[in-house]
Amino acid sequence: VFIECDFTMVEINPFAELTDGRVIVCDAKVGFDDNAEFRQKAIHDKRDLSQEDPQEVEAKKFDLNYIKLSGSVACMVNGAGLAMSTMDLLALKGGSPANFLDVGGAANKDTITAAFKIIQGD
Repeated sequence: VFIECDFTMVEINPFAELTDGRVIVCDAKVGFDDNAEFRQKAIHDKRDLSQEDPQEVEAKKFDLNYIKLSGSVACMVNGAGLAMSTMDLLALKGGSPANFLDVGGAANKDTITAAFKIIQGD
């Protein structure tokens, strides 16, 4: 099922064992490959955006990757590697990231404008 439905992640926590020995899933989180939406239309149509961070949803509209964190320094970067090294450098100097927004390699005027609006709204 993992491959058939193009899952990227399945997190099951907790399990519970019933008195008859059966094990049931009490809660789960499943991630799907956005690039496989054309294959998994029925699954993606069930997405409930009200359960997601509004800034992450907005970022996704522009093919941006946005993650909200608990620090105080905004990070707009071009690539996950640069994001990780920037956050490490912040920590080394006593700071902490408020977020990171990866604009990716195909950034243009519209995506950068959207990125600034998202970060300024954080």
